[in-house]
Amino acid sequence: MFFRINPFHLVDMSPWPLFGSLGALCLTSGMVSWFHHNKLDLLTLGLLIIVLTMIHWWRDVIREGTFMGMHTKKTVTGLRLGVILFIVSEICFFFAFFWSFFHSSLAPTIEIGATWPPVGVNPLNPWGAPLLNTVLLLSSGVTVTYSHHSLLSSTHKDTQIGLLLTIMLGFTFTMVQYAEYLETSFSISDSVYGTTFFVATGFHGLHVIIGSIFLFVCFIRGNFLHFNHNHHVGFEAAAWYWHFVDVVWLFLFVSIYWWGS
Repeated sequence: MFFRINPFHLVDMSPWPLFGSLGALCLTSGMVSWFHHNKLDLLTLGLLIIVLTMIHWWRDVIREGTFMGMHTKKTVTGLRLGVILFIVSEICFFFAFFWSFFHSSLAPTIEIGATWPPVGVNPLNPWGAPLLNTVLLLSSGVTVTYSHHSLLSSTHKDTQIGLLLTIMLGFTFTMVQYAEYLETSFSISDSVYGTTFFVATGFHGLHVIIGSIFLFVCFIRGNFLHFNHNHHVGFEAAAWYWHFVDVVWLFLFVSIYWWGS
């Protein structure tokens, strides 16, 4: 095994949070530039900075925790707290979308016909592709939990099988959502319904893609035996993030797809 624990090592100061922040600034500013001026230069630069930051930051964390023995119990506790705070910030992020949806749907104004869904908007059937995606995500929650429990039991093969199934289910979810978007009879500019629908479900779809990449990195690390039953904070972070994605989808399905239709 690769682990060499040294309780006197401290994690080095990292430049990647600063680079990630600059990348996020370029990305959001570039999106505004793209929307208004159809220019992709700043958006492309932001994406490039974020991707390079992800690669190098993950490389440093893997090297520090797996090969250099710098992830002591105190460091791991800090990493777990950081992941929890990140997920809390994501909850606040999606809370804004739900607030917007219920603000418009519970008291529809005369501008949208004083009804919900607005006049002229034909919502999707919740018992078609949305229900299928619900089954896919709930199943992926089961498989990632199975993978985690297999890791705790030191069953490497079952851990990798569970991770692979989760990644495949996440990829299938993305493909079904893409096909669903192609079938919608409304667009993001069709009243407040179209805006809230595509922004909320679109950002969730983006989180599914990010979570799938996160799990894929864990799958690769698992092939190199970077995790064991008491040292797998990276795997835990990916599993927590994936369960967050599952729960958000349940709220989206119940509120926007089912109740909102």
